[in-house]
Amino acid sequence: MITNDVEDEGDLPGKLKEEKKEEFKHRQRRQSLGGQKAPMRPRRESTTSTGSWSSYTGSSSDEEATNPKEKEQSNSKGCSDFCVHNVAQAAFGRREIEIAQQEMPGLMALRKRAQADKPLSGAKVVGCTHITAQTAVLIETLSALGAQVRWAACNIYSTQNEVAAALAEAGFAIFAWKGESEADFWWCIEKCISADSWQPNMILDDGGDATHLMLKKYPAMFSLVKGIVEESVTGVHRLYQLSKSGKLTVPAMNVNDSVTKTKFDNLYSCRESILDALKRTTDVMFGGKQVVVCGYGEVGKGCCAALKGLGAIVNVTEIDPICALQACMDGFRVVKMSEIARTTDLIITCTGNKSVVTREHMDRMKNGCIVANMGHSNTEIDVNSLRTADLTWERVRSQVDHIIWPDGKRIILLAEGRLVNLSCSSIPSFVVSITSATQALALIELYNAPAGRYKQDVYLLPKKMDEYVASLHLSSFDAHLTELSDEQAKYLGLSKAGPFKPNYYRY
Repeated sequence: MITNDVEDEGDLPGKLKEEKKEEFKHRQRRQSLGGQKAPMRPRRESTTSTGSWSSYTGSSSDEEATNPKEKEQSNSKGCSDFCVHNVAQAAFGRREIEIAQQEMPGLMALRKRAQADKPLSGAKVVGCTHITAQTAVLIETLSALGAQVRWAACNIYSTQNEVAAALAEAGFAIFAWKGESEADFWWCIEKCISADSWQPNMILDDGGDATHLMLKKYPAMFSLVKGIVEESVTGVHRLYQLSKSGKLTVPAMNVNDSVTKTKFDNLYSCRESILDALKRTTDVMFGGKQVVVCGYGEVGKGCCAALKGLGAIVNVTEIDPICALQACMDGFRVVKMSEIARTTDLIITCTGNKSVVTREHMDRMKNGCIVANMGHSNTEIDVNSLRTADLTWERVRSQVDHIIWPDGKRIILLAEGRLVNLSCSSIPSFVVSITSATQALALIELYNAPAGRYKQDVYLLPKKMDEYVASLHLSSFDAHLTELSDEQAKYLGLSKAGPFKPNYYRY
């Protein structure tokens, strides 16, 4: 969930005065350093028409700087039930979607097999996920299976504008663009929830923001929802909290902890995408670098494996003794952040927690240290503690900021502490195919379940469906499963068609 404050336009004159004072103080600081040149503090410019301000220069393009909410847009059929950066980019987005389809064999196979039956006929889905080419394949699959959808982004930086445009051109109600303010973020979700002649009955969430907003602002509407599908650690944690407090009034499916999501999206996807994001943003060479990965869950394991493979010296911070022991057995040193902050070159958070990297830690970091987050929410790095008068923010390139201390020391902050792989690069389509197929099956299961099968609680995806998702993707590798004989199946006490492992099995 977005946590930065949005300021009113009435505050702007005071901000300009404050900026003058800060520039004067900065010049005084340069003089006190004996004439040494220090980086000038960039003038603050409005990045959106809503009055959201940043410490770096905004877009140089007037068209790009215009808030999409202020534009009048319609697609080629005259439909205007969407809000994207520029619907004219649709052709480029369509090509990206076509590329993604080639690498999403499982989801495309599911679409082909179930399209005739329309198992989601009558479903009205509110979606709140990353808006990427891969998500577009999921959205169009749900539509092909009979669902009506309205979709917003779960992250202000991960939307691919041309893909959102392609979906809008295709007639989908998409409300998302890259670089939303916090106010824009919640406005987009609300546009998906509340619309004329629209009563959503399913939620597909990534982080829990759509669930949170509907429950808080539209409780009567929320009570009519048939089910929630949640795919993130953060969102699942919120669902269990709601269930424990008795506030969860509809059944929910925890897709994040299904094997096909946890092992493939969290582990294998992060193992590849973390390197892509870091290379694109910093051009860093990893060999010999001192790295700290905060958290040794599946995401942390993927990050550590990738960085170790390129010659980095990887350290791990952990609170869980089991995960810590796993890190030790995999050859990583388990440390405390306070012990290693001074000497590390790169810090990556992936815990799902808050304030994992604090201002105190960052004050102690060496010059040039890179700080990034691989967790869903922007709470792991205390970015707000860096928005103070004594520090200078300098935009280097898209999603890359120098944070400069008075003595000239600087750290490199990526994506302002938000999810770095989706904010700064992309993730493998094949892995998203696995997760998306899992999400689609979870929606089908909850929507078509007979009354009473699922109560007001959080459930795991049935093991049989987990195995089915995996089987949809095996043909891409020309993989051939061995079949149990009748005697073998009887010996193991299994059905020849599965499921092959009990729910308590740890893969």
